[in-house]
Amino acid sequence: MERKLDAVIIGGGPAGLNAALVLGRARKNVIVIDDIQPRNWVTRETHGFLTRDGVSPAEFRRAAQEEIGAYPSVHFVTDSAVSVSGADGDFQITTAQGQLFQSKKLLFAVGKKDAPLTINGLDAVYGKSAFVCPYCDGWELRDQPLALIVKGANAVHLASVIPGWSSNYTIVTNGPDEMTEEERSELKRHNIPVYDSPIVQIESDDGIVRQIVLEDGTEISCRGIFFAPQLVAGSELPAALGCRMTDTGSVFVDEYGKTSVPGVYSAGDAASEKYQAIAAASSGALAAIGMNSELLAEAWKAKG
Repeated sequence: MERKLDAVIIGGGPAGLNAALVLGRARKNVIVIDDIQPRNWVTRETHGFLTRDGVSPAEFRRAAQEEIGAYPSVHFVTDSAVSVSGADGDFQITTAQGQLFQSKKLLFAVGKKDAPLTINGLDAVYGKSAFVCPYCDGWELRDQPLALIVKGANAVHLASVIPGWSSNYTIVTNGPDEMTEEERSELKRHNIPVYDSPIVQIESDDGIVRQIVLEDGTEISCRGIFFAPQLVAGSELPAALGCRMTDTGSVFVDEYGKTSVPGVYSAGDAASEKYQAIAAASSGALAAIGMNSELLAEAWKAKG
């Protein structure tokens, strides 16, 4: 780049896109670097996002980029950021294709990634009849027989939430349940079946689950699954740059997305466990306001 950018956004999901929109409207020069490999592309539809309920993740991005196109100071680069160096006011971002960008501020909107799915057959139904969030996909599985693949305290939590969509469900812990006696008793009081035999196979037709086969021979018929995902950070760059991380692998931020490293912000799933597209977009907007406020304050001070 011939001149230093105001901001580089790494990641082009709802958080990064909404940040780009806000910064574009604030007349800031911005590059969005995105490798177009979002976690939510395993799903067919995006839900719970007003005016976009039911659209595919790909269509969501297309429409967002079209709207952002009205602001000429924002540009998109299809690439992956592989290294970041420098400090507040002068960051250097290098991409896999060898591009180099210099920027005053930096936003990580890199999301999270699913760890490899280790249950046989889960990959065939993930995003079609197996999901991780009932608020996102519970409506489509309403009143269907469901299996909840979950253990420990999370089993009780999910069991208490799912009745909002279906009262016909079974818990499959896929091995030791890791529950306390109190948690087991609570599930028993609510007459919720719990199976702790390991899963051998999830059987399905065209992505729609038919049954779960357990090691002890039990066959559990169901038409939908909710499971607790194993997530990892979407990028190692925030930690490598020195950003404070939470125990769950999220970037630690304040209410405006500011990290522990001056000039560096984070938004969306990378900095949260909410995992809702609309929440990610909202946090991206707030991070953009935080970044723009810093840039304006710095410019004001420099002229004083």
